[in-house]
Amino acid sequence: MKAIWNDTLLAESDKTIVVEGIHYFPPDSINRQYLKESDRRTTCLWKGEAYYYTIEAGGGMHEDGAWYYPDPKQEARPIKDYVAFSGDVGIVK
Repeated sequence: MKAIWNDTLLAESDKTIVVEGIHYFPPDSINRQYLKESDRRTTCLWKGEAYYYTIEAGGGMHEDGAWYYPDPKQEARPIKDYVAFSGDVGIVK
């Protein structure tokens, strides 16, 4: 699977984990030079607290366009530190 935004490859892996229809990419598959830490945090009742990244790629910026769970609840442990992308980031095979 590939995550592409603004003609830029953000992540690529054949080991994504799909949760609620969203692909979570392993930490080592992320092109981190395009992600900048955000101050945004949200809470999912069963996954825990999500931390966000702003995507900066291809001359554009997508605020809070990616997120991850650094310390997920027990049920979500498999996606610890995996990165998901918002719906307007293309996820393709």
